[in-house]
Amino acid sequence: MATPDFIKTLRADVGHQLLWLPGITAIVFDDEGRVLLGRRADNGKWSVIGGIPEPGEQPAECAEREVFEETAVRCVAERVVLVETLEPVTYPNGDVCQFMDITVRCRAVGGEPRVNDDESLEVGWFALDRLPELHETGLFRIKQAMADGPTWFARD
Repeated sequence: MATPDFIKTLRADVGHQLLWLPGITAIVFDDEGRVLLGRRADNGKWSVIGGIPEPGEQPAECAEREVFEETAVRCVAERVVLVETLEPVTYPNGDVCQFMDITVRCRAVGGEPRVNDDESLEVGWFALDRLPELHETGLFRIKQAMADGPTWFARD
């Protein structure tokens, strides 16, 4: 994930200490029920699509923007499916962040998936019974997006 300019500005003042940040994850389904995934450039692993909202940006707008920026797929945010605090992450440069993630179910409305920025190596649609290896967090978010209502609590 590319570091937004506003975080670079904050880091100039706070150094590597913990930043509490919002995060948005978009679980995007097409008309065939497939899910959109990207293989990350930073670690080579397949993942759901996500990012950090710009100051003042609404979660749904962020989800739609991040999906297009990373995959060239246009989508519409449909509903919140999960809100959870993630474990702190320490990046290779020493920066520490902890995210309050809002996972949003989205429906694809146009575009063909392709690598659209430098954050991904590959992108594509995957049938739910043919997913590549994903971190358990991504699998949980996909499962929640398939359920009928939002989940406002962390996993048991």
